[in-house]
Amino acid sequence: MALGCAAAVLPHAAAAAQGCRVDYTVTSQWQGGFQANVKVTNLGDALSGWSLGFTFPNTSQKVNQGWNATWSQSGSSVTATNVDWNRSLATGASTDLGLTGTWSGNNPVPTSFALNGVACTGSPTTTNTTTTTTTTTSNPPTPRNPVEANGQLRVCGVNLCNQYNRPIQLRGMSTHGIQWFDKCYNNASLDALVNDWKADLFRIAMYVQEQGYETNPTAFTNRVNALVDMAESRGMYALIDFHTLTPGDPNYNLQRAKTFFAAVAARNANKRNVIYEIANEPNGVSWAGIKSYAEQVIPVIRAADPDAIVIVGTRAWSSLGVSEGSNESEVINNPVNATNIMYAFHFYAASHKDNYRSTVSRAASRLPLFVTEFGTVTATGGGSYDRTSTAAWLDLLDQLKISYANWTYSDANESSAALRPGTCNGGDYSSSGVLTESGAYIKSRVSTPDNFPTS
Repeated sequence: MALGCAAAVLPHAAAAAQGCRVDYTVTSQWQGGFQANVKVTNLGDALSGWSLGFTFPNTSQKVNQGWNATWSQSGSSVTATNVDWNRSLATGASTDLGLTGTWSGNNPVPTSFALNGVACTGSPTTTNTTTTTTTTTSNPPTPRNPVEANGQLRVCGVNLCNQYNRPIQLRGMSTHGIQWFDKCYNNASLDALVNDWKADLFRIAMYVQEQGYETNPTAFTNRVNALVDMAESRGMYALIDFHTLTPGDPNYNLQRAKTFFAAVAARNANKRNVIYEIANEPNGVSWAGIKSYAEQVIPVIRAADPDAIVIVGTRAWSSLGVSEGSNESEVINNPVNATNIMYAFHFYAASHKDNYRSTVSRAASRLPLFVTEFGTVTATGGGSYDRTSTAAWLDLLDQLKISYANWTYSDANESSAALRPGTCNGGDYSSSGVLTESGAYIKSRVSTPDNFPTS
């Protein structure tokens, strides 16, 4: 059917479109909130700038946060204007946008769209569903591994960006504590992670206490470096995790952190695949205390490796403070005084649901977030596997282009483990029979093709 016109603000020097098609799909919905994909296809002349306008049918519907465009709303009228990297829209070309929003009463889909003020003449697809979906995209024309495709990463705005300053998402797995499960990380298991899982990211969880680093700093530093090399040789990014948990105040390990990061940063400074996570899950400590720790450790890394991304843990087990009754505002109002940094967020899908997802939706428009650890089960690392909540989480992270690592790529006797108990005693990490229920689902999500912009 032909669509009516909705007002839109024309960007500077933009040509008028002669037609467009819009596919608007609500991909998930929860009490008081929703998430939608908006695919815009230009059916008219090539554009060097564009603005999409539409009207929400329900006056309570509000855009909370959007991506791949600059979003604004006046009353029920919504406008999404191009960002630099998708400014040009050739005839027949499409661009994918998305948003999260709030609503009350009901959540009908818009039925009127306009591109640069001209009503879309193509037939739209407008779907409202509470079923979560998985979006897959095509591989780059010339298959390359993640590090070759993206090069040295950097933070641009609230995004993780590649060497072309384009937002990307990394998806992969975290080790369990290497003091307990070191036998799980060998050539066969990492080959499976790259070739079968198509993972981009390998998080190396080096516990500081609990029979970890403090017992033999040299040996643990050497093992971390060896795992970095194994990831590099396979084209994966390596996330070095200084896995502090108990005690929860990272300042307890400040001197250990300085010693460790001075060593690994100096040794790996010329590598393009290294990311530093300086405090796993701060807990029982104020944001001011975490910030102070970060502002003392980051300069140590920067002295040797000025370009690598550093990830800072957040309050309450890296929940942005939610698990201790706070929220993201404490970080937004008092950010770490450093550049090229991101903030960690952790969740366990069976325990952390709508209010945690709402926090991430809000915070992602203000803070560069990286989910350095998440589980499909309860916050204990055990309990029931919650596929529904996990799917809702991963759909949200995919839409927001937030990178993630799943806990854990191990054969631990707990439901969060991706491998069945005993797997690491053998050499088979590839067959479906070695995967747990959680592992099979996470593999299905991680192994979908990446969408790494290469220009």
